[in-house]
Amino acid sequence: MPAMHHQSSSPPTPRTDAPPAPRATAADPGPPAPERPSATDTAGGVGRIPVLDVRPIVQRGRRPAKAVTGESFEISATVFREGHDAVAANVVLTDPDGRPGPWTPMRELAPGTDRWGAEVTAGEPGHWTYRVEAWGDPVSTWRHHAQIKIPAGMDTELVLEEGARLYERAAAGVSDSEGRQVIVAAVEALRDENRPAAWRLAAALTPDVDAVLGRCPLRDLVTASDPLPLLVERERALYGSWYEFFPRS
Repeated sequence: MPAMHHQSSSPPTPRTDAPPAPRATAADPGPPAPERPSATDTAGGVGRIPVLDVRPIVQRGRRPAKAVTGESFEISATVFREGHDAVAANVVLTDPDGRPGPWTPMRELAPGTDRWGAEVTAGEPGHWTYRVEAWGDPVSTWRHHAQIKIPAGMDTELVLEEGARLYERAAAGVSDSEGRQVIVAAVEALRDENRPAAWRLAAALTPDVDAVLGRCPLRDLVTASDPLPLLVERERALYGSWYEFFPRS
């Protein structure tokens, strides 16, 4: 039987015209992956409470809406948020010198429509701006839950303590000492374990407390619309140009 002959296992001579082999390099990791935001990072992000379709608006804000000094008119917007927590809104007018005035609270124009509005009054003549601010209302959310849970005896102490902490936050934002004391008294009542739970809750829902929180509400997740132009003219602008229709008069 003929013997089998095997070829040598030495590698063949490389071709002289072949391109040089690439040098071994570490793999390119590419751009760093963005960090995943935590719940705290995203909690205050703009857009959590959308503000849409602000009116009045002229040519998508390229031209100013018009009013005359002392004239009252309505500013409205669509405002909503995810979930069942309470939402609120207000209007801020900024005068020609860039000074924002006191904000005007808005109300829901028709329940369930998400359409909010407020009557504002034009000031001195000049180029003004206005914007709508929407925000979460944690105190109203707590009140709604408390008025359900306290009568039912559900998580009584937990609910009352939650309200006390919210009122403490609200008191820190009240500028006048008298109003701040009203809220502090409500905090003390909520924590008064010697009183019935219903009494403690009622002490946090008095007209005096409502008045202070109406002026200085506790606002979360504030989202503002883009400022829109408003041209305020003197009262004569309502009728001063009619002569142009009758040049011979």
